[in-house]
Amino acid sequence: MIVEKVIGNVESIQNKPKHTERVFLESDALRKRIQRVKTDHGNEIGIRLKENKDLMDGDILYMDEKNMIVVQTIDDDILTITPTSVGQMGNIAHQLGNRHLPAQFEGDEMLVQYDYLVEELLAEQGIPFRREKRKVKQAFRHIGHSHE
Repeated sequence: MIVEKVIGNVESIQNKPKHTERVFLESDALRKRIQRVKTDHGNEIGIRLKENKDLMDGDILYMDEKNMIVVQTIDDDILTITPTSVGQMGNIAHQLGNRHLPAQFEGDEMLVQYDYLVEELLAEQGIPFRREKRKVKQAFRHIGHSHE
């Protein structure tokens, strides 16, 4: 089977089929438009997305009345940063931006992929953080630009 488009996301559908197969992907694989994957039931699937859009946790690759195949992300090794003030947030955002480190935000938390140098920086700056395994809904993406 070759999947060329995402049908929807499990969070937005009401009538879910009884049987669900899952494709487990690391967050980096969510950015790949072409890949070969295997479901948790051993079925091989080719993904060749026509749209230039990242996959997301919960995306439905296939669905009929009885079955569906859903993307499920694997927990990432991340640093969850919880600044206690706007000053701390501005400081760490500036420093991480200078390193071109992609970040995501969930509520008041800033999420970055684990990096021992960032861990040391946070500890030196006294900015609250914790290292954890956590599922992210979308891939960490670098924003391209150049210094001119």
